[in-house]
Amino acid sequence: MTWVALLRGINVGGHNVTMVRLRELFEDLGHTKVRSFIQTGNVFFESSEQDAVALEQQIAGHLQGALGFSVPVCLRSVAELEASLASAPFAGITPSADERYLVLFSNGPLPNGTALPLLSPKGDNEIIGSRGKDIYVIVRLVNGKYPSSNFAEKHFGLITTGRFYHTALKILEAARA
Repeated sequence: MTWVALLRGINVGGHNVTMVRLRELFEDLGHTKVRSFIQTGNVFFESSEQDAVALEQQIAGHLQGALGFSVPVCLRSVAELEASLASAPFAGITPSADERYLVLFSNGPLPNGTALPLLSPKGDNEIIGSRGKDIYVIVRLVNGKYPSSNFAEKHFGLITTGRFYHTALKILEAARA
């Protein structure tokens, strides 16, 4: 099975890792056909393991041991990523100049009964939908800068890593190749 590992905290905040090193760490675990995409912690690999949670834990533990810092891992199969992006409520819509569309990949779904849309207290993040463990967010500029996208993480206690929608589409395209 081909997996897409979406890693948080790679090459930000002083946690610099070359993509060669990152691929080697995945190969250390016995994964095959390991490839990386852009410098922000997107890794494609094949594994016979079908249990995503067990695989996430294995990878996260190995990365922390080898790199010396925690690296949250969100795994999706290519089919799961494809379905998620096809279901995104902003598919085919162009954001305004002060907005970006974000997909948050998380370790769990939003709680049942979560009323959407859900606006952050500052109005800079708006959760407009979800599908399984993926959360769709509109992020708005504040004082000319994009804010942190950790509103969903803080509000619901989830572990997340975000990719702008247009980047997630490129990740999917590269994963299919």
